[in-house]
Amino acid sequence: MSSSLFPGARSAPSKHCQPAAGSAGFHGWSPWLVCLSFTAACVALAAPAAQDRPLRDEEAFLREARTHLQTDSALQSSYTYLETRRERKLDRHGRVTSESVKVFEHSPGLPGEPRWERLVAENGRPVPGAELAAQDRERQRKAQAYLRRMANRPQQEYERQLRAWEEYRREAEARVDDIFRVYDIRMLGREAVRGHDTIVFSLTPRPDARPRTREGGQMRRFSARAWVSESDHELVRLEAVAVDDLAFGWGLLARLHEGARLTFERRKVNGEVWLPAVSSYQGRARVGLVAMLRRSGSSEYSNYRKFTVDTLTTFATPESR
Repeated sequence: MSSSLFPGARSAPSKHCQPAAGSAGFHGWSPWLVCLSFTAACVALAAPAAQDRPLRDEEAFLREARTHLQTDSALQSSYTYLETRRERKLDRHGRVTSESVKVFEHSPGLPGEPRWERLVAENGRPVPGAELAAQDRERQRKAQAYLRRMANRPQQEYERQLRAWEEYRREAEARVDDIFRVYDIRMLGREAVRGHDTIVFSLTPRPDARPRTREGGQMRRFSARAWVSESDHELVRLEAVAVDDLAFGWGLLARLHEGARLTFERRKVNGEVWLPAVSSYQGRARVGLVAMLRRSGSSEYSNYRKFTVDTLTTFATPESR
């Protein structure tokens, strides 16, 4: 999902000071997309290597699998990449009435802070150099402030980063707990997806589920189907559909209507890690008490590059389509 997978996901505490150890519109509603994607990742680790193999003890296997889970946002934190974000307005018949296309550069954030996102092109036109320079100056200002904090209060700064990281990890674990409270997970069979042999799973909300997090409550409104790589046990594709309306702010702020759809695909990068490739959505939402929005959109992720201190943030902007 998104797709950064938990919104506001933070970078881990700086390696220099930590102990040695192992959007607008529908884009603002990413928590439920994240949870569904994270759910599929959990299922991936439970998949057998081949369907004719006897299954191991499910409870023991899932307990072990959970120790290996990572969100896509955590995996992406080691990479720079481009996101091409398309948002479309639809009429009542589902026809596109307008489209906007924005291209963003994503880079790892400062320790304990969210990733850095920079708009580099909009509707086929590069962002003017002066605006890019202004964004760079703002990032440089924050980096210098961080260096001053590290120089003047290294222990306090490390403790701040550690608190932020631990809070993020606790919240992620609570969401994972809710995955297994909310969904009845069933194996359906085997299919090929983009050249990968996959095992297909259904994820059906339990009618008596009692989630403990906000995202868990949102998960109850969606059913999903996940395609999982048979060899790597990694999520390849996810499809989800809203089986009930989802209200925000008691329905006064917004209400996403039943039937909204999401697809999400991942690909293997550098032969070592599976990362988001494309996500898309389509649905209707009522904003406030009057306005009805019909929207579709997608995010495509490309130009993944392993981040090091020497990585140059120069990208080839994708051509508009």
